[in-house]
Amino acid sequence: MTAPGDFDLTMDELREVARYAVRHAEDVLPVYERAVPGDPRPRAAVDAAWTFALGAARTKLQRVTSLDAHRAARSAPTESARLAARAAGDAAAAAYLHPIAKATQVGHILRAAANAARVAELEAGGDEIVGVAALDRYRQLATPVLVDVLRRYPPVTGGGSRVARLMSALDHDLRQGAAGPEAAS
Repeated sequence: MTAPGDFDLTMDELREVARYAVRHAEDVLPVYERAVPGDPRPRAAVDAAWTFALGAARTKLQRVTSLDAHRAARSAPTESARLAARAAGDAAAAAYLHPIAKATQVGHILRAAANAARVAELEAGGDEIVGVAALDRYRQLATPVLVDVLRRYPPVTGGGSRVARLMSALDHDLRQGAAGPEAAS
């Protein structure tokens, strides 16, 4: 089963992208939940992403919860909480990665990881070395399928925000083959 576009993406490939994104979002979800106890929207997006990643059909559940998590991000009281909610929304949105050769689509693949790396930095008092170390771990989680999908898109180029620069660095390293042990799985 493929979606129409510039190239093909199978449901299995989309699930691999969603799995990669949701692992990072899930790691930083507690940051949001500590800052905004009782708001279920980012958790619902993470759950929806896992539902799809583990084999359920892609439905409007992923779209709706993604939008809700991004709305939650807009009202979050701290940058860390905002980025954690965005990572959750990005994870749910990964199910809708489009098979069009535009660098903007790379965000569906890598932005949750970049947001999580920035959250790690902020939680460590803004220490950018912590973010770089997080990217090193995230490279280890990239499978050959994920890297193959990533390489179908044009690379992202830098950007002004720290998250954009982290995403660009991860994009570059994965394209250069800097993946880790899980890449063999």
